[in-house]
Amino acid sequence: MTTSKPKHPLLPAPANDVRLDGFAPPDRSFDPGESIARVTAVDRDQYLIRNAESEVPAKLTGRAVYASESPADLPCVGDWVRVKYHDSGTHASILDVLPRQSFLRRKRPGDPVEFQMIAANIDVAFIVQSCHFDFNVRRLERYLVMASDGHIEPVVLLTKTDLVSPAALEQLVSQIRHAGIGARIITLSNVSGMGVEQLRELIQPGKTYCLLGSSGVGKTTLVNRLVGDSDLATGAVSHSGEGRHITTRRQLIVLEDGGLLIDMPGMRELGMLGVSDGIDDSFADVQAYSTNCRFADCTHTGEPGCAIQSAIAQGELDPAHFQNYLKLKKESAFHDMSHLEKRKKDRAFGKLVHSVTKSRGKRNEY
Repeated sequence: MTTSKPKHPLLPAPANDVRLDGFAPPDRSFDPGESIARVTAVDRDQYLIRNAESEVPAKLTGRAVYASESPADLPCVGDWVRVKYHDSGTHASILDVLPRQSFLRRKRPGDPVEFQMIAANIDVAFIVQSCHFDFNVRRLERYLVMASDGHIEPVVLLTKTDLVSPAALEQLVSQIRHAGIGARIITLSNVSGMGVEQLRELIQPGKTYCLLGSSGVGKTTLVNRLVGDSDLATGAVSHSGEGRHITTRRQLIVLEDGGLLIDMPGMRELGMLGVSDGIDDSFADVQAYSTNCRFADCTHTGEPGCAIQSAIAQGELDPAHFQNYLKLKKESAFHDMSHLEKRKKDRAFGKLVHSVTKSRGKRNEY
């Protein structure tokens, strides 16, 4: 007996009960001709959106741009948006963005006070690291903080296992566990196909996944395996023996089994902004030890009765893991302070503009 495939994997936005068959959610009202779609690609001010039937280009309306308080409020890949179609559905206008249920964001590169929204409404983040040249526990911790901050479940993918021995692979996994990272780990080889089926079984219809990792770790090759008939290109092999993928923009890809996958370029900078809770969640082991310190305001640097220093001395807590925790907390605090100062200046400037406008209005009365 054959089972029918879903009509289209871009079915409901789970938390909003949005159906892409032309019906709006019961708690929202829409004007005639408006409906819901999902953003599948962004290129500057140009968007691709998809509904249950087709994918079409779209542009954000001037009113929606004006209503956005920051670039982070603009549509990003994975967003559910309210749209109005034109010319028999060949293109559309984006009217606004529906509330995000989860997100990936970072500090905008080169700017200490602004967010950059990377993608939205993701269920699981596959954090990809190569077993060969790319393996870095400290970078992995940054990705985990990013996922935790955005309320996304992380799964660690260790690729290119064919380039290391079984003993070396086991050692890499041990390093991850010793750092207090409890996320699920899947080991993969795009050459032999080992682990790919295990990964495929994780992907469920209607769920959205993303691939995070540096360039050259095998993300695009992995996408090609998952999609099946994809022709996404990989770059020339580098001097290190690694193929470099050439994904140049974030894009939401439809998988045969009804799952959705967001592929994105490798990120060189993973700046932390507004992620204090994400850091605490990702470093739960550090937080657990700190509750046992003798002093509530322990700085964990030399006070008597410090549970963290005791755990490090006894080999229970990785000192590099703890130092990365301190580094990320310091970095986040610095950027958060800069962000707060900018907001204060923005509010002060807004009050100044308002007062000047008001005083001019009074003068015009005379």
